[in-house]
Amino acid sequence: MTTGSLDRRLIYLLGGSLALILVLRLTVLSDSSAPVVTAAAESIPQAEQRLDQLRRISATVSAKEALEKQAASELATREKGLIPGDTEAQSKAQLLELITSIARSNQIETHGMEESHDKPLSPDYGEISVTVSFNCGIENLVNFLAALANQPQILATNDIRVAAGNDRKKKTVQVRLSVSGLVPRKLLPTEKKGLAAF
Repeated sequence: MTTGSLDRRLIYLLGGSLALILVLRLTVLSDSSAPVVTAAAESIPQAEQRLDQLRRISATVSAKEALEKQAASELATREKGLIPGDTEAQSKAQLLELITSIARSNQIETHGMEESHDKPLSPDYGEISVTVSFNCGIENLVNFLAALANQPQILATNDIRVAAGNDRKKKTVQVRLSVSGLVPRKLLPTEKKGLAAF
């Protein structure tokens, strides 16, 4: 083999490879506007399993919505037991009025509000309490406490002190009673944080 024949072969080989590259390049560039179709990433059974899983998830959505509606209606029913009022003072007045009306219905005359307190119970609810005192017969006290427990409002007795009354013939007792009720937390004053809280 001479150098001339080797050069000629290399030129033919180089020309053929350039022609092949040019043909491939033109076919790829001319097909670039056509959409590329690739094989499916998953098989039919996998797609069916994924579809079944999505159907199960979508079926639970309606059940969750029904549970949410039921919980909201139960919450609304229970919140009817909150002491009404736009402010803390109005709620305390409502609680005092409720105690006074229950006392009157049991032939008890209260001496007005002695003191009142409030405290937060949670981020949503707070507690207000009112203390009253009165003289009555023991049966009137029992009936008063039973009527207090039967109210639709959420009420509790925090403190009850019973002492012998002045009229021993009628067997009266002196009662000092603290009753509390639930209110929305927004009615209570905000707690101060930092050094002012100490």
